[in-house]
Amino acid sequence: MAEAAAIPPSRTGEQQDIAALAKGGRTNFLGFLLRLAARIPFLFIAGRLYGADDLGRFASATIAVELAAQLATLGQKRGLAQQLAKDDRPGACIVADALLLSGVVSAIFAAILYAFPAPMFPSGEFTALQRLLPLTILPLALGDIALAALAYKFDVGATVRARAVVEPWTLSIVAGGLWLAGMWYLPLRESGLILSYVASMVGAMATAFVPLVKSYGLPRQWSPRPGDLLRLANRNLPLAGADAVEWGTRKLDIFILGTFAPPSAVGIYYVAQQVASLPQKLKTSFEPILGPVITRNLKERNYDAIARQVCQVGFWIIAAQAGIALALGIPGRGVMGLVGPNFVAGTGALALLLAAEVVAATAVVSEAALIYVARMRNLWISLGTIALQGALTVGLMLLARRGGAGPLLEAEAAAFALAVTLGLSSLLKSRLLGRILGQSINNWRWALVWAAVPACMVGYLVKFLPEWAELSLGIPAILGVYCYVIWRRGFGPEDRMLFRKQAA
Repeated sequence: MAEAAAIPPSRTGEQQDIAALAKGGRTNFLGFLLRLAARIPFLFIAGRLYGADDLGRFASATIAVELAAQLATLGQKRGLAQQLAKDDRPGACIVADALLLSGVVSAIFAAILYAFPAPMFPSGEFTALQRLLPLTILPLALGDIALAALAYKFDVGATVRARAVVEPWTLSIVAGGLWLAGMWYLPLRESGLILSYVASMVGAMATAFVPLVKSYGLPRQWSPRPGDLLRLANRNLPLAGADAVEWGTRKLDIFILGTFAPPSAVGIYYVAQQVASLPQKLKTSFEPILGPVITRNLKERNYDAIARQVCQVGFWIIAAQAGIALALGIPGRGVMGLVGPNFVAGTGALALLLAAEVVAATAVVSEAALIYVARMRNLWISLGTIALQGALTVGLMLLARRGGAGPLLEAEAAAFALAVTLGLSSLLKSRLLGRILGQSINNWRWALVWAAVPACMVGYLVKFLPEWAELSLGIPAILGVYCYVIWRRGFGPEDRMLFRKQAA
């Protein structure tokens, strides 16, 4: 691999793994910055031009499609690494099997949702163009498989290009263009958000397939093996379930909120969720990098190395997400106000959602190993977590409604329920992994507190500035102070490898 050539031969295998993970971390952080720069224009266009009602309907409609795409991958986003590691066939043939399997399932789901669009549009009101939304299932699922295959070779740059550049910028540009085109043909404006979503997923898939073909080549002497494909699907069912639950924890709140609250409240919550989910990409994009590293160490029964790598990556993710949460959460009113004056009311939900992403990091890195050593136990914990989230969300929202609270306080109740359940999931999964490996799994370091305190003090001061200065100067100042302290007090030699390129 290209990364292996960049590591001096004198390093041990574990040091090579840490270097590979560090390179993936640097690329992922760049992807976060690019995604942040691209997502803000879309939220601005959607909030200012289309409005909270259209945005809320768009958020509700995409839930069914994204769930279908998650199920259509059949757990191969994480299971593909294990398949590539142990199968003696050419990698191109293994990837072709995975794409064919997901492609068939995607086509079935797309046909079902096109014939029965009620899960996407519960009100029964939709246009002919909006009904094309199920077409995104195929490119979304196949794009994820292609990026997982590239991540097995430590090509994280492809994920950054597809998910952090092409997807969000296509979404923004097409949404703005269709709104303008609606001056001459109104149906384009009515369906603008959904059509832009379709275009962004197709563009992201095409961007992923180009490096996939370059890296693996076209499959030679390949023919589908129906029996093998069915066995692969059956073996990956626990992974598919875990993936669906992981996705569901980030969407269940919107689904429940859409049942209880008006579309405008759902739209405001959706904006808060989109801002809060930006740092989520930092942890989810580490999963395909951890996969090959963990599978190789499992072969060698090097459990100590797995525990250290999980703790290392977990701390990197928590440190980054905590800094981003402070930088976006303290000036939260200004951040939400960029989308529109009506969206400022979602500041409380934004703060809770940012906190939820921080506490969820330990569960994600623990699950990266649990899917190989305790698939079913991991799945049962995930199912219990989402069941608790659903019950807690409905209970808190009903309690808020009984107390006379408005829809936005119900939204904050949904965000609080998410934070509680994700924190519990982190605790249970880290303890389970620690018991299996015989090692302690702990991503916490007191340096996080030492860095957060001065960052909060700076944030308190910048709130006295005008809103434009609070955003343009305050966010970099908060993040800068936090990064300086965490670098000096929290990062050791292996942590600093995250920011240091390796000499060839």
